[in-house]
Amino acid sequence: MRALLIVNPQATSTTRLRRDVIASALASAVKLDVVQTRYRGHAARLAATARRDGCELVLTLGGDGTVNEAVNGIMADGAPAAELPALAALPGGSANVFTRALGLPRDPVDAAGHVLQALAERRERTIGLGLADGRYFAFNAGLGLDAEVVRAVQGLRAHGRTATPSFYVRLALRQFYQRTDRRQPAITIELDAGQPGEPVFLAIISNTAPWTYLGDREVQASPRASFDSDLDIFALRSLSSVATFTAVGQMLMTRAGGRLRGKHVLAWHDQPSLRLMSARPVAFQIDGEYVGERQKVSCRSIPNALRVVV
Repeated sequence: MRALLIVNPQATSTTRLRRDVIASALASAVKLDVVQTRYRGHAARLAATARRDGCELVLTLGGDGTVNEAVNGIMADGAPAAELPALAALPGGSANVFTRALGLPRDPVDAAGHVLQALAERRERTIGLGLADGRYFAFNAGLGLDAEVVRAVQGLRAHGRTATPSFYVRLALRQFYQRTDRRQPAITIELDAGQPGEPVFLAIISNTAPWTYLGDREVQASPRASFDSDLDIFALRSLSSVATFTAVGQMLMTRAGGRLRGKHVLAWHDQPSLRLMSARPVAFQIDGEYVGERQKVSCRSIPNALRVVV
């Protein structure tokens, strides 16, 4: 089997020695090329080239941003999953939401061993993806406060700050109390070409559960979301302290398959498509990567889009 391993050398939870160990182990099972990313978007180019060259497997060793780029490179021609390379993602970032949602070990060396066993047993599954304005996402996208926090985190990480759970919490609290507009909701959600609903302050579109992780704890925005169903949406129509922290408490306590409730919580399950519209430019994130401000976002579910080695 021809395979490409895309390595993000800036990934936060690996070292050069561990990357070399992982590459050597993988090379014992597949005909492996290893390439390190050099700039934003490089992983997408590498994955697209691998797809065009007939590569059967694309592996990533990096964070969720590297996974997202690889997914978009693999999916560039929109062919059926059976005609595209499979994806095997190894955790190398700080959150690793995608690999953890798939049930892979958190340690990258252990995850490599897991993938090697899966390859030997020809074990894989086909998952659905989300598509937002032409860009695929594997686990979530968000418009509003969560994307503002992502933007702030990325800005500080670019200056050498290390991402930790406490770091995210501090930035989220600062954004909530000092920066975001908590008075005028700007976002409306339109489902299945219907009429836009009432204005909300944030909207999170999930392709799986959990939404993210806070250290070891799952954070559930849409607990019923799944790689095997269409998209789920979570929204808040109030950003008062009481409404927000009540919702956050539910996110931390609710398990997969449950439901978030409350008079300020809006939730929809298994939606094939939706549109988000905003009265003003609002921060937008895809798979934990800030992608700019938007006033309109069109999303749809792409069922059975991608084969993943698990």
